[in-house]
Amino acid sequence: MDALSDLKNDLSATIDRLPTMRNGKLIQRALESILRLSETEIDRLDWKILSASIDDMERAFEIFYPYRHIRKVAVFGSARTTDLAPEYQLAQDFAHLITQQGFMTITGGGGGIMAAANAGAGAENSFGLNIQLPSEQGANKYISGDPKSIAFKYFFTRKLFFLRESDAVALFPGGFGTQDEALETLTLCQTGRYGPVPLVLIDRPGGAYWHDWDSYLRKHLAATGLVSPTDLSLYTITDDVRVAAEVIRTFYQVYHSSRYVGEEFVMRLKIAICDQDLDLLNREFEDLVASGKITQTTTALAGELDDSIANLPRLVFKFERRDFGRLYQMIGKINQMGGDLCLDTHPESK
Repeated sequence: MDALSDLKNDLSATIDRLPTMRNGKLIQRALESILRLSETEIDRLDWKILSASIDDMERAFEIFYPYRHIRKVAVFGSARTTDLAPEYQLAQDFAHLITQQGFMTITGGGGGIMAAANAGAGAENSFGLNIQLPSEQGANKYISGDPKSIAFKYFFTRKLFFLRESDAVALFPGGFGTQDEALETLTLCQTGRYGPVPLVLIDRPGGAYWHDWDSYLRKHLAATGLVSPTDLSLYTITDDVRVAAEVIRTFYQVYHSSRYVGEEFVMRLKIAICDQDLDLLNREFEDLVASGKITQTTTALAGELDDSIANLPRLVFKFERRDFGRLYQMIGKINQMGGDLCLDTHPESK
């Protein structure tokens, strides 16, 4: 108990100094949580889970931080796809294309589609988020030994970084793991816990994998009211990697990023839209506005902390937060208003 008391005293003294530090309040909350847990009856296994989760996150935070201003695409697909399969070549070609557009690639670091994407992007433009499994999973030769290859203990911390760090998601055919990744990504997009980001489902030419999957969603979910028909706007299906890459590029043609500031939904744009287009958005998407109208401002709101992009124009409105599929449709309409702009920066500033 003396050792525990000393630890508590040391942490308390540290916490007292935190308010003057950058992010001090957040650090204080984390340390206070540890202190509270130390006073409760939890099992050794609970502490092992907590400790290993923090280890996973610590490594990932450190590795991703230098690349935080570069847009990235998460690529999912089967680890069992052979290098002779059409999907393998498609994944390799797709990763090469998006790298040419300025994106980096995040894969699971294993074989099959993951290896193909790492090969297409090259190690210098790749991350491999591996998972410690007794079989099947090992770092592929294109990312093995690279500092951007991370071995996670837990699936949930691995999934966290897949989506936290990605600005787009591409899915190739796969098994249970790929289906899990597809449906979890859709769930997070549908509920607004992730994104908005482009989501593309890529199949071999003439393939039916994703079209059959889409038919199931339409017949058994959308048609029966279990999901909204507009939820099907969250993704694009294609068998052409050039189309997939273009879907991702054009998603960020005018749209830049978004966040909530209090009750306001703030959508940052690369260029301002004209008054006529603003009126069009208010007419076509009035169902997304809980009260008031969509307005445009040329300066950041007081609650925004991203000073480096403070000069970007913004659309501001009270989003009703129920139909994110419609929000994706609105972003598509906005991107049609800006002409042929090039992809430039990540939502965070350089």
